[in-house]
Amino acid sequence: MKKITICWLRRDLRLEDNTALNQACQNGQNVLPIFIFDTNILDELEDKHDARVTFIHKQLKNIHQALIKKQSTLLVRFGKPLDVFKMLSEEFDIEAVYTNRDYEPYATKRDKEVRVLLEGKNISFYDFKDQVIFDKDEILNKGGKHYKVFTAYKNDWLQKFNESPPQIQNADFQKLYKTTPIDFPELEAIGFSPTSISLPPLEIDKEKIRVYDKTRNYPALDKTSHLGIHLRFGTISIRKLALEVADLNQTFLNELIWREFFMMLLCHNHRLIQRAFKSQYDKIPWRNNEEEFQKWCKGKTGYPMVDAGMRELNKTGYMHNRVRMIVASFLTKHLLIDWRWGEAYFAKKLLDYELASNNGNWQWAAGTGTDAQPYFRIFNPESQIKKFDKELEYVKKWVPEYGTDRYPSPIVDHKSARERALKTYKSALES
Repeated sequence: MKKITICWLRRDLRLEDNTALNQACQNGQNVLPIFIFDTNILDELEDKHDARVTFIHKQLKNIHQALIKKQSTLLVRFGKPLDVFKMLSEEFDIEAVYTNRDYEPYATKRDKEVRVLLEGKNISFYDFKDQVIFDKDEILNKGGKHYKVFTAYKNDWLQKFNESPPQIQNADFQKLYKTTPIDFPELEAIGFSPTSISLPPLEIDKEKIRVYDKTRNYPALDKTSHLGIHLRFGTISIRKLALEVADLNQTFLNELIWREFFMMLLCHNHRLIQRAFKSQYDKIPWRNNEEEFQKWCKGKTGYPMVDAGMRELNKTGYMHNRVRMIVASFLTKHLLIDWRWGEAYFAKKLLDYELASNNGNWQWAAGTGTDAQPYFRIFNPESQIKKFDKELEYVKKWVPEYGTDRYPSPIVDHKSARERALKTYKSALES
């Protein structure tokens, strides 16, 4: 058997500016890109039409076709990664495995297990920074600790970015493993079916980004980038995107920095998956009314901006950023339902679901996270409409029965719900 070098693709579904692929082609021989449909993850997905699986499958097919043109192939396997690598080590003479780092708790545990297995077979395992501009220990305060406040992190991030901009790197495709194409599995072969949800194309719309700070809060305009899913699965390089937008719009660049801040925060604090960043907020006695939660999920709360957002999410797998804040504030403050319930629902539905950002933003909405704002920041859904959907274009698009007797009355009164939230939070924090 020929010696091969494996490049294990995960959240980096592209051939261009892929650090692990570039390193594998620089330092290895007969580089074979692989992807594993991880059953540890897939088995947790309730919806077998999950649009994210369709998205991954579609992108992998594009990669496979591109590799065929280079007289190579993409090897796709299905199963638990540890089991797959046991089999691969018997099928091939593997010299090394190259991959890009993932910072989520499950991923770090998985990679540690795979590394131990491979090194026990004298196969080297190398991982690289790729889905972020700065790695977990590259942005630290003067005391050598990770930042807990965004503004300080952002300032340090920007200084380092400007002093040493990231470099785009492309692989030497001549080093790829030359072979006839390996069969590419259909979606049904892994237990899923195509989605009916429209998947956003990969497009950096510079005109949208240039005016992002002026248009981003108005959901009817649809002026956000829709690049979230591409960042989530690495169909776009974060380096390429950051370099392109840095001179276009600082507010947009800040959103990319928020993404890295939340990622590094979770990397250093795995407990955040189930615990509040501010531990005293774990004392809050959430009401967790199941009936009210279901009305929130279905977009039947009687608050049109909340309902429009939830219906958009359920129908498209997307929700406008401003509306995400409104629906999250409503769930945690007006209904006093645990932020973890909302986070889990978003995890099921969002095309661009990313654990760190989802967790960080839900904790921000609930007032339990790193944000310096006090817990008494409570959005008024009605005033949010007047500010950001004055003509009701967004509301009427998703709640066509609004203004008729078919639309439900509000499930809670804003004033009394706000007072209840303030009293509950204050009492819990003083206990």
